[in-house]
Amino acid sequence: MKYVLVTGGVVSGLGKGVTASSIGLVLKACGLRVTAIKIDPYLNTDAGTMSPFEHGEVFVLDDGGEVDLDLGNYERFLDIKLTHENNITTGKIYQFVIDKERRGDYLGRTVQVVPHITDAIQEWIERVAMLPVDGKEGPADVCVIELGGTIGDIESMPFIEALGQFSCRVGAGNFCLVHVSLVPVLNAIEQKTKPTQHSVRGLRGLGLTPNVLACHCASPLDENAKQKLSQFCHVPTTNIFSLHDVPNIWQIPLLLRDQKAHDAILRELKLQGVGQEPMLEEWSSMADICNSLREPVRIAIVGKYTGLSDSYLSVLK
Repeated sequence: MKYVLVTGGVVSGLGKGVTASSIGLVLKACGLRVTAIKIDPYLNTDAGTMSPFEHGEVFVLDDGGEVDLDLGNYERFLDIKLTHENNITTGKIYQFVIDKERRGDYLGRTVQVVPHITDAIQEWIERVAMLPVDGKEGPADVCVIELGGTIGDIESMPFIEALGQFSCRVGAGNFCLVHVSLVPVLNAIEQKTKPTQHSVRGLRGLGLTPNVLACHCASPLDENAKQKLSQFCHVPTTNIFSLHDVPNIWQIPLLLRDQKAHDAILRELKLQGVGQEPMLEEWSSMADICNSLREPVRIAIVGKYTGLSDSYLSVLK
């Protein structure tokens, strides 16, 4: 099993979910079977009781699991069926460990964040990654893991420690870290790389080293900014990609394909020569149709949480 971890830095709301889904789609187009896991570092056991105003849509899975809206993106992009176990929360992990402690499974030992919580996280990831989600028998080839929140959040620390241990355990050729970061433009002069540099430095200080940088920016990342990021973040320029603003999210996988992001990820996972070149012809035509629509159509949605567009993301997308 190969693992691709997607993290986010600088600010929240950078589109990690769409980026993770797009990476999965491009790898699937290469001929690989892909599954996905979303980590949400909140103490709720699931998203069922959370306000859509605060957290966005509660996506309901086939097994009745009430989960984060990003799992809806995974299912739509990858054409897979996930279970409630594909959404890991701090609440689920702590509940799992405390239940084991109450049963006496730890034989009277002191139960701590390290190693018991971190071990539980790693075991959960390994177990769920092996579950078939595409209707075929056997495990997938690649598991895309999205870590919610922003690097440096105190809520994420047990997961970051666990994922650092996990990357060491599975080995360099089986683990690829994609860090999504912001490259802002101030006063319309130049793209500023310093926020991303600090984000990567913080990530490395926590025991995780990014293999690939996906830079969210208003316009395509220029060569000067890419060289600077490569120099200070210790990531080859061939592994730095631009996620600039596009008319619709269906174009994000095409952006990654056109920049050969799949080659960089497959290289990190030691899968060169395994996959085919991703064509994404149907996806291209769908994105083109969205771009060519000119006549507006008004559709009314009657709902309780219409004040926030993310509350009904599945309907809108």
